[in-house]
Amino acid sequence: MIYLFIGSLILIALLGAPLFTIIIAAAMAGFYLSDIHLSVMAIELYRIADTPILLALPLFTFAGYLLGESNTSQRLVRLTQAFLGWMPGGLAIVAFVVCALFTAFTGASGVTIVAMGALLYPALKQAGYQEDFSLGLVTTSGSLGLLLPPSLPLILYGIIAQQMGGGVDISIENLFIAGIFPAILMIFMLSLWSIWINKKNPIPLIKFSWKNAFTSIKEAAWEIPLPIFVFAGIYSGYFAVSEAAAVTAMYVLVIEVFIYREIKISQLAAIIRESMVMVGGILLILGVSLALTNFLIDAEVPMKLFAMCQTFVSSKLVFLILLNLFLLILGAMLDVFSAIIIMVPLMLPVALEYGVHPVHLGIIFLANMQIGYFTPPVGMNLFIASYRFNKPIIDIYRATIPFMLVLLLSVLIITYWPALSLFLIS
Repeated sequence: MIYLFIGSLILIALLGAPLFTIIIAAAMAGFYLSDIHLSVMAIELYRIADTPILLALPLFTFAGYLLGESNTSQRLVRLTQAFLGWMPGGLAIVAFVVCALFTAFTGASGVTIVAMGALLYPALKQAGYQEDFSLGLVTTSGSLGLLLPPSLPLILYGIIAQQMGGGVDISIENLFIAGIFPAILMIFMLSLWSIWINKKNPIPLIKFSWKNAFTSIKEAAWEIPLPIFVFAGIYSGYFAVSEAAAVTAMYVLVIEVFIYREIKISQLAAIIRESMVMVGGILLILGVSLALTNFLIDAEVPMKLFAMCQTFVSSKLVFLILLNLFLLILGAMLDVFSAIIIMVPLMLPVALEYGVHPVHLGIIFLANMQIGYFTPPVGMNLFIASYRFNKPIIDIYRATIPFMLVLLLSVLIITYWPALSLFLIS
């Protein structure tokens, strides 16, 4: 009976049924077979709705959508180019930094490729960078920034990890701090590789000009303070994360609608609707997934999974190697939100048993998800870039492989050097 039910779920999933219906069906069946009243599902949904930190998700999402609809991307490019363009490989470094910052605030790598690709891809080619290099850079940069605050995946991981408990502090603030140096490491290693690979084809440097620097600062004067609301507000204790999200959303709304006037008031309803559709989907899946998680915990599935792992995995080192391989495959198949919601409740208890810090696990998880976005053959960024730049998907595969190898090396460092993520919060 149970095998028939599992087979039916797999079949309807392959036929394209919405993810939340699969999860809720599994949860309801589990509770029913365990003689637990199904009202527990409604209780779980209420418990999620009563979580204060949850307010940060829709507010940061709305702010990100506003930034995506405005000309913020152009101002960011001009600002970073004015200060970094003089360096060897300056434009490539500009691309990495800008894409990381843009993704951190918008929370969607696809948006980054579409918004930044139109600016950076022609600029890279015009500056003398080769076709494959330019394609690979823009495609892989689309997922940089998942580890930088106020990344929505970081917040979502924190919400789920807090529900799982474990006796360890898994605050959103700690996750924000833990992601900074791993993100910088990824950008730094990509920048070094970009400089080295172009050494035989030197790119003309952009001469630093104080005039251009001041002009770019003046253009982006209202957007430069944005990180202050997240960093200074939260870490000074003046704002909670949800309060920082509210201030950020209001600030972005005012500057984009009333100061820059790049978004009309008549457009706000459509932007709110689009952003909340995304949030609604996440919350629906989150609610039913945590209901399923409760069943799995009651059935001691994580402990049984850990016992099975112990049969084949004898050390923390081997566990982390297998975890990286699994997450790379997972990242190519699922979007980051679905992957977090479905897998973290299963992975976190097992990782804790192997002595992996839950904050470190979150950084490892998202670092792998970044690469999964452009892992052949089905990484989402590959298809977005192929469509956006009108290039065969095979060309995109070939262009991204060198960048992927560099990021894989950085993920290994992040995974096996926990202090990089944890030394500021320990």
